[in-house]
Amino acid sequence: MTSAKLGAVVMSALVVMYLALLGQKGYLFLVEPNPVAKVMGIAILGFPLIGAWTIYRELRFGLAVEKLGAQLEAEGAWPRFKFKVLPSGRANKAEALQEFQEYKDAALADENNWRSWFALGLIYDACGDRKRARSAMRKAIESSQG
Repeated sequence: MTSAKLGAVVMSALVVMYLALLGQKGYLFLVEPNPVAKVMGIAILGFPLIGAWTIYRELRFGLAVEKLGAQLEAEGAWPRFKFKVLPSGRANKAEALQEFQEYKDAALADENNWRSWFALGLIYDACGDRKRARSAMRKAIESSQG
């Protein structure tokens, strides 16, 4: 198990424990005779549901991205970027930005090619734009399924 996976599992377990404790507190408020306590109990019980849904969604996203990455590796089709990687393991952002347009054009030219969207997601991440990187990876997942 990679350290990233282990970290995700540990953090998820901690959040689940927190949500269980929060759910218990919500239940205790709910069984109180005071109407204000009941309203607080209902509100507190909503948080664990939202948290569980969020964890599920994030883990599903991560597993789908990992599956696509493994498929690209097995095919020998992992994107070959020209930018250098710094000793910290991060991409040289200035070099990644120079290469960015090429990958964006490729993804937009063939909207249904999940491999292009996956590569675009990687280059967005290398450029430091996590929001668009996740969006491109979602598009890659959707395109790979349909």
